[in-house]
Amino acid sequence: MLRLFSLSAGGASRATCAFAAASLFVLAGCASVKPQGPSTSNAATSLTTQTNRSHHGRFAIQYNDQNGQQRNAYGNFDWQETGDTVTLQLRNPLGQTLAIVTSSPASATLELPNRQPLTADNVSTLMQNALGFALPVEGLRYWLQPSAAPTSRAKTVQDPQDPTRLKEIDQDGWTINYLAYADAPAPGPKRVDLSRTEPPLDIKLVLDQ
Repeated sequence: MLRLFSLSAGGASRATCAFAAASLFVLAGCASVKPQGPSTSNAATSLTTQTNRSHHGRFAIQYNDQNGQQRNAYGNFDWQETGDTVTLQLRNPLGQTLAIVTSSPASATLELPNRQPLTADNVSTLMQNALGFALPVEGLRYWLQPSAAPTSRAKTVQDPQDPTRLKEIDQDGWTINYLAYADAPAPGPKRVDLSRTEPPLDIKLVLDQ
């Protein structure tokens, strides 16, 4: 089992270097699959009327490196939506920024440490050209609500303990499990696990707000 948010015995100094490399795999874990047709999801597929939305929390990821070896990475993230613009900042546990992605309908920007910002017409093109994979920002906008995205087919399962809440979404090759919800002051997902089988990847999110 992947242990959330605990550093390995190597200590903080070794982790600092490891997290810089691991950040690319964190982003790769969000790689998207192109929609294969119109949505047939039974879940709500429209964003709420809320103009601004933000999430702060922690992530833990288990992935296979280029040599097929299993690796773990941990860190913090900030997600900010302002209208149609999404900004995602990833940081390691020492607070150092790993990457900042900004996506809007008109353009997308990727900022990496010690490099000039990269821009493209959209986030998928930007990530694909710069890093070789695409980040499904639009999917995450819905999954964090929680709701299935309207851009592809999805299977949803309601929570048997509370039918007003989603328990699971299967979409675009991902399985999104909602393990816990917050009640107050801001109701919504508290623990979310995302996984896919090809290539194998597991991401665990704890939303602190």
